[in-house]
Amino acid sequence: MMEPLSSSIPDFGNFTMGNSEGNFVEAEGFKHRVDDLFHKVDKLEQRVNEVEQFYLNVSKKQQTGGSKGSSIVKDKDKERHVPSIRKQQQDALKREAAATKRMQELMRQFGTILRQITQHKWAWPFMNPVDVKGLGLHDYYEIIDKPMDFSTIKNQMEAKDGTGYKNVREICADVRLVFKNAMKYNVEKSDVHVMAKTLLAKFEEKWLQLLPKVTEEEKRREMEEAEAQLDMQLAQEAVHAKMARELSNELYEIDMHLDELRDMVVQKCRKMSTEEKRKLGAALTRLSPEDLTKALEIVAQNNPGFQAMAEEVDLDIDAQSESTLWRLKFFVKDALEVQGKNAASTGANNNNNSNTTATNNNNSNNKRKKEIFEAIAKTAKKKSKKAST
Repeated sequence: MMEPLSSSIPDFGNFTMGNSEGNFVEAEGFKHRVDDLFHKVDKLEQRVNEVEQFYLNVSKKQQTGGSKGSSIVKDKDKERHVPSIRKQQQDALKREAAATKRMQELMRQFGTILRQITQHKWAWPFMNPVDVKGLGLHDYYEIIDKPMDFSTIKNQMEAKDGTGYKNVREICADVRLVFKNAMKYNVEKSDVHVMAKTLLAKFEEKWLQLLPKVTEEEKRREMEEAEAQLDMQLAQEAVHAKMARELSNELYEIDMHLDELRDMVVQKCRKMSTEEKRKLGAALTRLSPEDLTKALEIVAQNNPGFQAMAEEVDLDIDAQSESTLWRLKFFVKDALEVQGKNAASTGANNNNNSNTTATNNNNSNNKRKKEIFEAIAKTAKKKSKKAST
């Protein structure tokens, strides 16, 4: 992971690089390079957010059990080769075209059943919309919610503008509606009621002969859609996995560039005064345990023999290189600013418990700080005695 840019990039206002025009130009060059890196990081952040959002959505789908039909696909199918997203889209179009053709064949077979029913001698009352006004059926629309007849069904079956039936079951439902409307509006012993009931029974008998083919097609379609969805998801995961790898490499390169810039700038810094070193040592003791550990790790980067995680740490500020001192200064400055903001925010939100919490935190965190402070003071005292003798 790349450390925050605010702690990686030096504050150019906190040090001088000399008075020559050449050094000023060099400093400006550093700034321009940092600006370029910021621009690249902004673009990378957008791509990172895209990848994170994708995997967040995948995780949510997995937690909710995925989409309907996903359980149909066996686990071993996930091991197959993952085609590209474009190939998936092309295959989806082909599957859709093939499925539409198969459904059209089923609808043609259903049309044969429909002709047999409509050619029956008792089908005439159901061929056209009910003449509600001509027959004086003033309560018809109060009883019948959705009027239906065979001419309306035929027109919708032949529609070419996308408003027609999409599958056989839709037609089947409307055929049933024709007869059920008639049975609902007309009394049981009336001729129309008996005719509708008889034709409905004949239709159901013929429908049962076609139903196995319809069910088979529906299962096939469901399986194809589940497999297509899985293939598309795997293809998208492959794309985002590749993007994640590329992002990781680019972030690593930026991190390296930042390290190089930071080292180059720090090497140009003036020497830190004795007073600044003293203030730096005191500031180290005000860091949180986590930030203090990070500060000691900065020291360890240029001092292989220094053990940042040791129980007892002997930190000699005067013995550190200018590079290490300035890096510590930049880090401590940013860390203390963050601590101050967090403390102010916490104090505003937790007024009632602030004293107790602060006391508990101080008791648990001050041990490490005290050890570092004593180590720094101890080293300074040794140097002072050595100088006086």
